[in-house]
Amino acid sequence: QVQLVESGGGLVQPGGSLRLSCAASGFTFSSYTMNWYRQAPGKEREVVAVITGAGGRTVYADSVKGRFTISRDSAKNTVYLQMNALKPEDTAVYYCKAVIGLTNYWGQGTQVTVSS
Repeated sequence: QVQLVESGGGLVQPGGSLRLSCAASGFTFSSYTMNWYRQAPGKEREVVAVITGAGGRTVYADSVKGRFTISRDSAKNTVYLQMNALKPEDTAVYYCKAVIGLTNYWGQGTQVTVSS
């Protein structure tokens, strides 16, 4: 049974940093593409970072490029999103997603609020 559980969100000041974690279970984690999405109130959900299985290539949205880093620890079955130089517009619920075959599996989300 595939499960994804996000953690690490919270309140941070502009310019601060957070590291989000997504703990996965029920599948061979390192073999599949993992994604971080975010959704702010009143806005559509958008992808912010992707890390592929196999070669482990990474892709970032233009809005976070140079500030966010996605990584994975296969031994811990966990994917991370390191977020630096946070801006108020980064405020959103952040979701982890695994793609297994043609099925998307989502975590419950973790709230990130960037405010003074």
